[in-house]
Amino acid sequence: MIHIWIANSLVVALAVGLHYEFLYQLTKFLPRLRIRHRFRIVIGVFASLIAHAVQVWIFAVAYYYMHRGEDWGQLGGAFNGSLTDAAYFSFTTYTTLGYGDIEPTGHLRFLAGIESLTGLVLITWTASFLYLEMRKDWDMQ
Repeated sequence: MIHIWIANSLVVALAVGLHYEFLYQLTKFLPRLRIRHRFRIVIGVFASLIAHAVQVWIFAVAYYYMHRGEDWGQLGGAFNGSLTDAAYFSFTTYTTLGYGDIEPTGHLRFLAGIESLTGLVLITWTASFLYLEMRKDWDMQ
């Protein structure tokens, strides 16, 4: 069981670390742009979407390899074993949408649960970041 905890912790640490670094770099980059503030916010939104997509793919790769390994569990239902299906499952889990057409069994349930929590926290972090960036120079008139 310890190897499952370690693997899940590493996947989450990679996603959170990437998110932190991404928002930090965005904080330094946005003020340097010589465009209107409202366009900087739009760039921040698109950049954040890219960051979240990369984080989803981190989890997707973990699902893909864990599904193929022993003692990790399986992804069942409408899952055909492809990386694309793992990414689809990861997107629905990260966003807590959860259609239910693919379901984890065994120890993969722990990664799915922690991905939902991680996605919720990171999406909220992004919303807070974008709100604070928007408030900096927002024209209130």
